[in-house]
Amino acid sequence: MAKRMILMLGVTVVLLTALGFIKFKQVQSAVHASAFQPPPEAVTSIVAQEDQWPATMNVIGTMEAVQGVTVSADLPGSVERINFESGQSVRAGDVLVELDTRQERAQLAALEAQRDLASVNFTRMQQLVNEGVISRVEYDQASAQQRSTEANVAEIRATIARKTIRAPFSGVLGIRQVNLGQYLSAGSPVVPLQALNPIYVNFGVPQQAGGQVRVGSNLRITAEELAGQVFTGRVTALNSVVDEGTRNVQVQATLSNPAGKLKPGMFVQVDVGLGANRQVITLPASAISYAPYGDSVFVITDLKDQKGQTYRGVRQQFVKVEGSRGDQVAVVSGVKPGDEVVSSGVFKLRNGAAVQVNNKVKPDNNPAPKPEDS
Repeated sequence: MAKRMILMLGVTVVLLTALGFIKFKQVQSAVHASAFQPPPEAVTSIVAQEDQWPATMNVIGTMEAVQGVTVSADLPGSVERINFESGQSVRAGDVLVELDTRQERAQLAALEAQRDLASVNFTRMQQLVNEGVISRVEYDQASAQQRSTEANVAEIRATIARKTIRAPFSGVLGIRQVNLGQYLSAGSPVVPLQALNPIYVNFGVPQQAGGQVRVGSNLRITAEELAGQVFTGRVTALNSVVDEGTRNVQVQATLSNPAGKLKPGMFVQVDVGLGANRQVITLPASAISYAPYGDSVFVITDLKDQKGQTYRGVRQQFVKVEGSRGDQVAVVSGVKPGDEVVSSGVFKLRNGAAVQVNNKVKPDNNPAPKPEDS
């Protein structure tokens, strides 16, 4: 019995020793794995340099026609003739729509006959009153009758003219909203008309910057759907009050639009000048890591690992970005001139990661790029 217990105890000791040895090997492997350094990430870099940029503010603006109306019927009537096509350019005074005026023209013929008769009677009365045949009262009645018939003729002619709908100014027509034979009431819409050159852009600036925007300030306009095209203009008016809801000052600028590419109602990006130039650090847009908690860049520098050995790694640095121009962004704080900054590959980096710089192919860094399809 004692021998059996000793044998069981020996077997137990051997098993515990084996399990301990296996666990020791597992822990040793984990320690070696934690000490493993991943290979350096391949990135491109750029040396930060100072540049002078004009002090600008980037805001959203809305295009608005200098003159824009919906041409409508002045008097009721049926459409007899349409003299335009949708989207056509017209000049001030061009006839757009003619309403049926047959009844008015018949009335005009009758009134013209009455006017002619009154004119003959008035001439006859002049001779008679000079001869003393009739009284002055009868002569005055004939004179009033003549003027009354002339006024009636002028009134019916004005009615006929008002039933000829003309373009009030030069511009581009929209989509036709009437058809032949359609009865139009007074005020019924016929077609939109917009004057597109020049054109307004309206935008708001915070009240803190309102004093820096002045009439005559230059600005640049860009739109996503017009990639590569930049329009320039000048501030022509500032609102005299601050909006109580947004605390913004409304600004209006005028710019040329010869090809009519800017349409009323379009949303555009407005870069408006605020004064003297400013010193900024220019970096490619691909160098910025955008995040809700703050924008940052990765600065390449010499770091030390756990063993005290030096390696080329990156340090994440938060920055303040204000404005962009072409492929470049303006960094106003967080980076110093001469810092080597990762310009591409930031999405795969973390603070302290090892990197290997390869600048054979670098991202674009042009302040005024010209796309091939522009």
